[in-house]
Amino acid sequence: MRVSTRVGNFLAKIPDVREPAPGRPTVSVVLPVRNEARNLAYVARRMPPVDEIVVIDGGSADGTADVARKLWPDATVIEQTRTGKGNALACGFLAATGDIIVMIDGDGSTDPAEIPLFVDALVGGADLAKGSRFSRGGGSEDITRFRRLGNKGLNWLVNRLFHTEFSDLCYGYNAFWRRNLNCLDLPATDAPEPQWGDGFEIETVINVRAARSGWVIHEVGSFEGRRIYGRSNLNAVTDGLRVLRTINRERRDHRAVRAAAGAGWSR
Repeated sequence: MRVSTRVGNFLAKIPDVREPAPGRPTVSVVLPVRNEARNLAYVARRMPPVDEIVVIDGGSADGTADVARKLWPDATVIEQTRTGKGNALACGFLAATGDIIVMIDGDGSTDPAEIPLFVDALVGGADLAKGSRFSRGGGSEDITRFRRLGNKGLNWLVNRLFHTEFSDLCYGYNAFWRRNLNCLDLPATDAPEPQWGDGFEIETVINVRAARSGWVIHEVGSFEGRRIYGRSNLNAVTDGLRVLRTINRERRDHRAVRAAAGAGWSR
C-alpha cells in the first residue's frame, strides 16, 4: 500500500466554490445524522457544489430529516435499517449513485469545504482519500488528550499488523470510488439483527479492508472543528474497545487469507 500525504496548509488549498467541471467524476456526499437539526445549516453553508447528497437519519427526535429536506430539496433522505453510524453509512453507500462517495459527519466537525481536496486525491490516482488530522495541513479543535493517545495506539497497532502507514485511523472523513464498494464487504443493510461494523468501528473496517485489498491510499490533511450543538454519540472507551476488537477480527481474517493463498501470497 502506498500512502502519500497532501502538503500545504489546508485553508490555502481549498479551491473557490465553482460548478463541477465537465468530464469530472460525479460526487455523492453521504451524511449520517442523528439529532443534528441545529447543525445542518452550517454544513449546508460550507457544502461545495456536488452531484448528490444522501442523508441517512438514525431515528432523530428533533426533526433532522425535515431540516435536511428544506436545506437540500434535491437530496435523497432515507432512514437507516438498524442503529449505529456504520449501518447508516452502509445504507447511504447503497443509495449513492455518484462515481465518488464522500463520507462526512453532520455535526459540523468535518468541513464540507474540504471535499475538493478529497476528490482531487482520487482523480490523481488514489482509491481511498483518507482524511487525517495529523497530516500536514490537518488539525483538531475537538480531540481530547485521552482520545489522541488512544488513536495513536490504535494507529501503531494497525500499522504494525497490516504494514500500513495510517496517521489517523479513527477519523471518519474519507472518500473512495463507488465502483470499489463491494471490496469492503460491509454488513448487509437488510439483516434484521445487529451486525459487526454497525457502530463507530466502521472507519477501521473500511480503512483496514481497503489496505488489505491493495488500494492506493492517499492521506488528506483535514481540520476537525468542534461540534456546534448537542453532544457526541461517540463513547471513547466503549467505542475504542470495539475498534480494538475490530482490529483483532480483521487480523484473523487477514491470516486466513494468507494461509489460503499459501507460499505464493504477497502483500
